[in-house]
Amino acid sequence: MKKSIKKGVAVALVACALGIPTAVVAHRSGKIDGERPQIVATIDGETIMVAVLKQGSKGSEVREVQRRLKLWGYYNGSVDGEFGAGTKKAVIAFQKKNGLKADGVVGSSTYKALGMTKSYEILAGQNSGGQSGTNGYSSADVYLLARTIHAEGRGEPYTGQVAIGAVILNRVRSEEFPNTISGVVYQKHAFTAVSDGQINLTPNETAMKAARDAINGWDPTGGALYYYNPAVATSAWIFDRQTVTVIGKHVFAI
Repeated sequence: MKKSIKKGVAVALVACALGIPTAVVAHRSGKIDGERPQIVATIDGETIMVAVLKQGSKGSEVREVQRRLKLWGYYNGSVDGEFGAGTKKAVIAFQKKNGLKADGVVGSSTYKALGMTKSYEILAGQNSGGQSGTNGYSSADVYLLARTIHAEGRGEPYTGQVAIGAVILNRVRSEEFPNTISGVVYQKHAFTAVSDGQINLTPNETAMKAARDAINGWDPTGGALYYYNPAVATSAWIFDRQTVTVIGKHVFAI
């Protein structure tokens, strides 16, 4: 009985420290190389085991990291749930591309950039019982969408900024692209703003509003999956896409 009480107190302390409601915490395990402890949590009926991942780690989280990195062109190995040298190399490449500390360790910031939102929120202590920011998307998703809109189209008319957000969301819904906002944004070579680092600029209120309008269903493009500025586009294949509409300097296409 005493051991059970002590374990319950430990769980409550971890939950309190991480900002996780005790109702969703199952238990904790030991620390991993001095990092935050491994957390097992149940959110919306789904049990999730979250830990800082590094070379030597194993499990379903490693497998999901590998799957995403392979989908986006960073990883060429097997999706086997074993964090080896190849996975570390891919993580470092992803981190460098996205302005993160390139240490090959998957902590809260890398989880966030990978679009593994639940893992990020639990590890960073930001979970709120599965609540979303806007229309089913988390506040982190809304902010990343706004960052992308600001970086890619801050000189465009407001409708054109909403249109950029709509294209990203159309890709999320398409089987041809990753199924998260983060996955679409950080897909290799997908957006110039990621390649040149402008994705890290702080979005203004106009971009935030455009992101919310897009998430709430406004699509000025009529379902477009691509957009480009014909004055500066260098990839010849984009000109062969079927044009849907033109807004500001951007051509929107399918």
